[in-house]
Amino acid sequence: MKFGVFSKIGLLLVLGLLVCGNGWAASPSSGPFGLWDPHRRPERPDLKAVRRIRFLTEDDFPPFDFQGSSGGLEGFNVDLARAVCRQLKVPCTIQARRWDTIVAALEEGQADVIAASLVPSAEARERLQFSRPYYLRPARFLMRRKDAPPVFSAEGLAGRRIGVVADTAHAAYAKAYLGGTSQVSFANDATLREALKRGEIDLAFADGIGLSLWLNGTDAGDCCRFVGGPYLDSHFFGDGIGLAMRRDDNELRLAIDYALFQLWERGIYADIVRRWFPVDPFADLP
Repeated sequence: MKFGVFSKIGLLLVLGLLVCGNGWAASPSSGPFGLWDPHRRPERPDLKAVRRIRFLTEDDFPPFDFQGSSGGLEGFNVDLARAVCRQLKVPCTIQARRWDTIVAALEEGQADVIAASLVPSAEARERLQFSRPYYLRPARFLMRRKDAPPVFSAEGLAGRRIGVVADTAHAAYAKAYLGGTSQVSFANDATLREALKRGEIDLAFADGIGLSLWLNGTDAGDCCRFVGGPYLDSHFFGDGIGLAMRRDDNELRLAIDYALFQLWERGIYADIVRRWFPVDPFADLP
């Protein structure tokens, strides 16, 4: 993962807009990933100024953006960018760039929008503007299927062995809110998940999207399931991912916000989510 002022989403920066004042789980009310409020419909903008959109992404961050077997770009971000263009009825191009050149290329006018899971940090917002967030990354608990789930309260989790990856937002959250548990640190996701499979810990607490992709793969071996609700706390987990544009492209930002809402309302957004994330990172698994 790549971090810094301009960072991709990773385990260190899980995302959410809903703040849980007492630290316990809350569920988003507007769909599996999205943050749109049906009662706050964006007005249709004047689209005359938006004649084409040139998107930039990268090609090594599956399932968000990657080079497919045919050589073309695929992924969640890629499909969403194409859907935005169809919704706005404007021609589009989508090109891949190295991560360390992608922001400079946008600022130099070589493209119009970055669709590459760029974190809208305070530093990034000084140079760019972002659309409304179009996905979150919830923190989730994972446990073995054969184990009985605990009660998700401070008392119910007391004494449980909770696994986290060291130096992540999940570890910081667990330290702040799960003081009655026995927290076990791991160097990376792989060792955390294997420890859970072997029963060395009772629960893993980590990035819900990463866990959902693992659960859908063969490595998990149907060993485990989500328990408890999604954890969304903006203090620890950020403010959601949007599409990035130059600060002076206000007409384009309004057009993209409008398109994203329309895609969500028409169910197209949910179809894209289901294609790339068949295990819903917000839902409990049977």
